[in-house]
Amino acid sequence: MSFSGRRVSILRPAETRRFSASKDLSQNEKNSETHRHFRSAHEGHKPHAGLDASRASTGVIWCTERANEHGFSERPGDWANLGQGAPEADDDIAGSFPRPTTIPIDSAAREYGPTAGIKSLRAAVARLYNEQYRQGKESQYTWENVCIVPGGRAGLIRIAAILGNSYLSFPIPDYTAYSEMLSLFKNFSPIPIPLSEGDHYQIHPDKIAEEIARGTSVLLTSNPRNPTGHVIQNPNLAKIQDICRDRATLILDEFYGGYNYTTDCDGTTLSGAENVIDVDQDDVLLIDGLTKRFRLPGWRIAWIVGPKEFVEALGSAGSYLDGGANVPFQEAAVPMLEPSLVKQEMKALQLHFRNKRDYVVSRLQEIGFRIKDIPEATFYIWLDLTSIEPPLPESANISDGLNFFNALLREKTIVVPGIFFDLNPAKRRDLFDSPCHHFVRLSYGPKMEVLKKGLDGIERVVRRARGENVGPTLEDEVAIEED
Repeated sequence: MSFSGRRVSILRPAETRRFSASKDLSQNEKNSETHRHFRSAHEGHKPHAGLDASRASTGVIWCTERANEHGFSERPGDWANLGQGAPEADDDIAGSFPRPTTIPIDSAAREYGPTAGIKSLRAAVARLYNEQYRQGKESQYTWENVCIVPGGRAGLIRIAAILGNSYLSFPIPDYTAYSEMLSLFKNFSPIPIPLSEGDHYQIHPDKIAEEIARGTSVLLTSNPRNPTGHVIQNPNLAKIQDICRDRATLILDEFYGGYNYTTDCDGTTLSGAENVIDVDQDDVLLIDGLTKRFRLPGWRIAWIVGPKEFVEALGSAGSYLDGGANVPFQEAAVPMLEPSLVKQEMKALQLHFRNKRDYVVSRLQEIGFRIKDIPEATFYIWLDLTSIEPPLPESANISDGLNFFNALLREKTIVVPGIFFDLNPAKRRDLFDSPCHHFVRLSYGPKMEVLKKGLDGIERVVRRARGENVGPTLEDEVAIEED
């Protein structure tokens, strides 16, 4: 599968950038200990002009490494991890079906499996998509339209490996792992599409048409979107797919499609599959799996749905990239995908996570944050640290994501600085000039007691920044007890 690359200018005058302008960092902020640490550890920032930093430590991994320096790995149960993008995985959500506690392994499952996945699971995925999104449509998915992969990242890597020479456009902010994936392969040139906070981070069809006219032949985005919680809904999604048809390959990362709060938690999920005309002709690749909406991140079972010709190439790529997904777990996944069971599961999931969303939003507002957009999906809050009222004194030095993250570590709470979602695979710009620098991403994926603990930590950090006496940090309390 190949795509013809065309020359295109990626320069855009500063006054026309769609990314929202945010407050400039003061010199003191740029020289803080947290920023110096980040400069020495993160490959996406160039500590010296022309120097390609070699120590790669990014996203959630970098956050976890810093938390480990404060004792997270020794006693993780004492912490509120609102950083990792994982949903609670226990069987205590009302209306949710229980997850398997044992998995049989017969002799056939001990052998190597097909790199595109076992036929029974591929057929179950196709049936689910036809039931949910393609009723009454002439063109239907079959097992040949499905490739099973060992996790979403592996799926993205396989897709990247089979793309021909092309310009690949991607909106930012978006999922942090895209940056690493986009930097691994030289068969395409990644081109960011900055979105505007003032425009609610919307992806407009006219913008997609503009990118294609400039030479883009592949587009990649998460939908629902990580980290903002926004959704590209119909009719805009259908318009985007119409614009791409016969002109560009559209890759939709739909891992959060089940966390949909736009239809009053009735179990309806979101997918571009609804707008596909011909399943073998429309260049639309859909990525999803058990990880998020089935709350099984440890299983590493995901899938890619698309045209047969793509799926054949994806299966071949698996033979030299990852070897394929675990066969016993694939077999155990088949009964979970029965459409009526999935519908019930999605309703339970949506009700539970919407309640957690509402709690987190309410607590943040009580603390003083002004949240402009309530997330329509996912389990993330994209929090603007400059939105707090009344404004914090400048001496507080927690108005950027890195310093806010660092202050929370002392309260045994983890979030992800927004800077990681300003993808920079070509290392062309200084991330400290990013409009994402004054944001953090909070996950309300964990259990309610963890959310309460984390929001208590956020409240203490803010109150301390206001000059209130809230006592020692949790880290100091532990040090006092040990002494």
